[in-house]
Amino acid sequence: MMKSESTWDKLLKIKTTGRDASRSDRFRYPYEPTPYLVLERLGNSGLIKKTDVILDYGCGKGRVEFFLSYQIRAKSIGIEYDERIYASALENQKTAISSERVSFLLQKAEDYEVPLEVNRFYFFNPFSVEILQKVMARIIRSYYLKPRKLLLFFYYPSYEYISYLMTVEELEFLDEIDCRDMFDDDSRRERIVIYQISL
Repeated sequence: MMKSESTWDKLLKIKTTGRDASRSDRFRYPYEPTPYLVLERLGNSGLIKKTDVILDYGCGKGRVEFFLSYQIRAKSIGIEYDERIYASALENQKTAISSERVSFLLQKAEDYEVPLEVNRFYFFNPFSVEILQKVMARIIRSYYLKPRKLLLFFYYPSYEYISYLMTVEELEFLDEIDCRDMFDDDSRRERIVIYQISL
């Protein structure tokens, strides 16, 4: 897997490897990029098209944005609250080969008003369930302002996330992408759980 990590970073002309827990706490979790193998599987799922607009909560250094922009040519928005990590995303944007369809915002996720053109959402356990509840309220509000099919992707979801998501009336479980075969530990969490909001 490490080969895939460095190979993709090199191809995309970005630096996104490594973990950073320097500003994490019980509400906001450490920076850790989604493995490229997982992103490849998501990209090949057919669930994100180049006409879609993706919002990545806790985008970190922008790996999801640059990969999907390159692989699918989709437009993406990354939200990041940590100024230092956000600065790394902007540095990557200067060199990335697929940066023209990518934008980043330095903002707390729970305060961000979801743009009405966004129809795909990505989460890799960026924050606590308390913050997720506030984010979900904004996503649902966006849906009612402009009804459209929304897909939400949760990679490596915690039990707390799944328990909460099952209580959200507007959400419907759609599918999951199993990723266990790509890793040694065979964890049940190695998956992307997909929910939808639609009429």
